[in-house]
Amino acid sequence: QILNDEMCEICEVWTAESLFPCRICHRVYHDGCLRRMGYLQKDSAVEVTETAHTETGWSCYYCDNLNLLLTEEEMYSLMETLRNCKIIPGVCLTLDDFLHYKHQVHKQQFERTMPEAQEEQAALQFNALDPDKKGHIEWQDFLSHESIQLLQKIRPQNALLRLLTPKERERARAAFLALDQDNDGFIGEGECRQARHTWFRKHQKEMLSCNVSISHVGPISEGSPASSRNGKSPEKILPATKQETRNIDWPGFLRENVAYILAARPNSAALHLKPLA
Repeated sequence: QILNDEMCEICEVWTAESLFPCRICHRVYHDGCLRRMGYLQKDSAVEVTETAHTETGWSCYYCDNLNLLLTEEEMYSLMETLRNCKIIPGVCLTLDDFLHYKHQVHKQQFERTMPEAQEEQAALQFNALDPDKKGHIEWQDFLSHESIQLLQKIRPQNALLRLLTPKERERARAAFLALDQDNDGFIGEGECRQARHTWFRKHQKEMLSCNVSISHVGPISEGSPASSRNGKSPEKILPATKQETRNIDWPGFLRENVAYILAARPNSAALHLKPLA
């Protein structure tokens, strides 16, 4: 059984007051301590109060920031790339800004123009980072997306697996077992892909009142509030075709989904790593 700390991470004092547990790590916090340190603003205060003790959960300020997963050298490399592409830190990005940046990075890396299919995927990623359809993406969401992409590019999968916490592994294990209907220890390739679209998907903040996670890990029924967005019909996940014969065991499932599990850490409703269709 995974146990949370007994003392507040900030004041290191145990009291009978309610402590807010992080859904990713073992840390717990007093809401007063979070407010005093400036980690709890008006909007997030309601979110923490409503979700910290539900299945939805809440990510503490350590786990919410994917940028903290980078080493000093990796962070320097990322900031150099942003500087070379004339991206101004702290400023929101429009779709044109985002695509221009992606084109520049691709050209620097491969010395050729980015293919049209990749541009379309980049546009879909922008939409996923802008769930409220404001026409721009927040700087922190952009930085989280770039951080997880950099980790995918330069670190081996085993290194990414070491970043997972016991809580994340436990949730992923529950997701795998739910897909393993015949209990033989294997799931199909299509089912593994399905997990990226359902178990590790983010949801809009207005759904919090329905106790649906903004980075929900668990099956989503078609009748649930999470199964539709803004009243639209739910996105269907096609079942695995007969050609998909590759079976995936638990270690393989974890390896193939590790980046999506890490990308689901932030409290933001943005989807920081959109699965390929």
